[in-house]
Amino acid sequence: TVKVENLKEKLISQAQEVCRLRSELGGTDLEKHRDLLMVENERLRQEMRRCESELQELRATPVAPCPGCEHSQESAQLRDKLSQLQLEVAENKGMLSELNLEVQQKTDRLAEVELRLKDCLAEKAQEEERLSRRLRDSHETIASLRALSPPVKYVIKTVEVESPKTKQALSESQARNQHLQEQVAMQRQVLKEMEQQLQSSHQLTMQLRAQIAMYESELERAHGQMLEEMQSLEEDKNRAIEEAFARAQVEMKAVHENLAGVRTNLLTLQPALRTLTNDYNGLKRQVRSFPLLLQEALRSVKAEIGQAIEEVNSNNQELLRKYRRELQLRKKCHNELVRLKGNIRVIARVRPITKEDGEGPEAANAVTFDPDDDAIIHLLHKGKPVSFELDKVFSPRASQQDVFQEVQALITSCIDGFNVCIFAYGQTGAGKTYTMEGTHENPGINQRALQLLFSEVQEKASDWEYTITVSAAEIYNEVLRDLLGKEPQEKLEIRLCPDGSGQLYVPGLTEFQVQCVDDINKVFEFGHTNRTTEFTNLNEHSSRSHALLIVTVRGMDCSTGLRTTGKLNLVDLAGSERVGKSGAEGSRLREAQHINKSLSALGDVIAALRSRQGHVPFRNSKLTYLLQDSLSGDSKTLMVVQVSPVEKNTSETLYSLKFAERVRSVELGPGPRRAELGSWSSQEHLEWEPACQTPQPSARAHSAPSSGTTSRPGSIRRKLQPSA
Repeated sequence: TVKVENLKEKLISQAQEVCRLRSELGGTDLEKHRDLLMVENERLRQEMRRCESELQELRATPVAPCPGCEHSQESAQLRDKLSQLQLEVAENKGMLSELNLEVQQKTDRLAEVELRLKDCLAEKAQEEERLSRRLRDSHETIASLRALSPPVKYVIKTVEVESPKTKQALSESQARNQHLQEQVAMQRQVLKEMEQQLQSSHQLTMQLRAQIAMYESELERAHGQMLEEMQSLEEDKNRAIEEAFARAQVEMKAVHENLAGVRTNLLTLQPALRTLTNDYNGLKRQVRSFPLLLQEALRSVKAEIGQAIEEVNSNNQELLRKYRRELQLRKKCHNELVRLKGNIRVIARVRPITKEDGEGPEAANAVTFDPDDDAIIHLLHKGKPVSFELDKVFSPRASQQDVFQEVQALITSCIDGFNVCIFAYGQTGAGKTYTMEGTHENPGINQRALQLLFSEVQEKASDWEYTITVSAAEIYNEVLRDLLGKEPQEKLEIRLCPDGSGQLYVPGLTEFQVQCVDDINKVFEFGHTNRTTEFTNLNEHSSRSHALLIVTVRGMDCSTGLRTTGKLNLVDLAGSERVGKSGAEGSRLREAQHINKSLSALGDVIAALRSRQGHVPFRNSKLTYLLQDSLSGDSKTLMVVQVSPVEKNTSETLYSLKFAERVRSVELGPGPRRAELGSWSSQEHLEWEPACQTPQPSARAHSAPSSGTTSRPGSIRRKLQPSA
């Protein structure tokens, strides 16, 4: 019975081992994956070798640099692709080594299981042989017992009347016979159970062999399918390699053709370069000889003046007339130069990337510049490059002085009696206020313009008398307000001048006469305190209104009595971003809606001027109505479009640059000069006299202030009162 129990335990362990083998037969899928990875790795190695050989050939071929060539970009893309393929090969090598190690481990385990299965089968065969021998012994024992039983029966029958000893021996024999019969019956039952166990063991063995045969057939079928797939993949790979090689040959041919064209162009440019060099050397010699000629001319003039001072006195009036004529001719040439550059000139300025822009892909730079043309700007919008051509483009490295040098020619026209308008346009946070106003250490266009006007006035002080007055206003929620008045919240209106000139003016707008830089700083400080700024998602100090600085320059020629009046409008527009993007809510939302409405009206005016429509909708907004003189041919106008270079603002930047291109295409015609002989008009006299007689600001009657507002402290206004 102990052997039978051992045999049962071995059969159970063999069944468990067979189940484990069934679960581990999935290792064939790993082997298949490993083979596929090996094939793919070999393919990638061959492709890498081919790309490396092509790269070495390209490096060996001397190719001149071709900036902007699309094939150089494709070559860079091929290099990136090669590096990606090398990384992929390295990853596949690592994966292949891991799979090889795993397959090796599972192969070792499978071999160990097979050895254990063979040992179990051998032990089972030995146990079957022992059981069969034991069965034969049992049969022999039964046969011998059957052969011995009749004499015992016979003895029992024949010695029934013998002695008690015989009876006792007979009873003992009968008991022993009974015991032997019981043992025979027990052995028969054990034999029957062992035969059943042996039969079930044979059946289990047959099932296992059938499953093993089925697994082997599945492995053979999977191996055949894998070979077919590998063959098809090899064909696809060869076909793709041939196509790539043919395409690369075509591209290389095109590159060589472009290179030949570039070389031809270089050869044709060499004679022109030599000609320019000769011209430059000639001009250089002339410049070197110019001081000597100038000195000789000065000596001769001095000698003539010393010899004929009486003739000079008699001809003084004639010389003065010629001098004035030359001065007028110089002004005419200067203004003609400004006019030829365009009545509405458009320049762009790109601000630098700051910490407020954040980090990551959204803070990446999306604006580039043309190294050969400072009027071209490139924008990368949604992965596509877009180019714009303006009059001038300033990079983030440009200083405030660089920007001012571009616009100072227009500002000097104001002294000659022309109307000039400079306005900054762009989204919130793009740098409009910085360009127009700047900081105390690095001022912007506003303060530099007034400083330039002061220097020009001082240079002409011997022949001209000038007076400069300044006004500041803002358009907040479609309401015009005086930033320098006693009641900044008072609403002002735009009216036509009663003198019939068609010019616009604002009754009640305060004017301050400025005579030095300190007066300018006081006016700017007072205007800043009254301007409306709020926090938005795009700018911590966002301008929520359109700010206008109006500079009026009145001059009189002391010798002829000629009077001129020039006006300089410096406009800082509010941010031109979408309402949802600025994060405005409540009153901020209403402000943003009014800002967008006024900027939309400005766009409608530009569209009407561009298409030369008979009616231009200036009166659709206070902003366009106030800028009517600047946009209708009565002024020399320049627009500064501010640009944010980061990726997250590309949509607003694209809109701003498109609007700038539309503005640049508008033709307004030459602006007229406001000059007259004789006394000032009654209107101008009213505006002029208070500024000349007293340092107090001149202003017209104000309306009642709006509800919910408070007036500014008197200490701020006292700063603006020049000392007696």
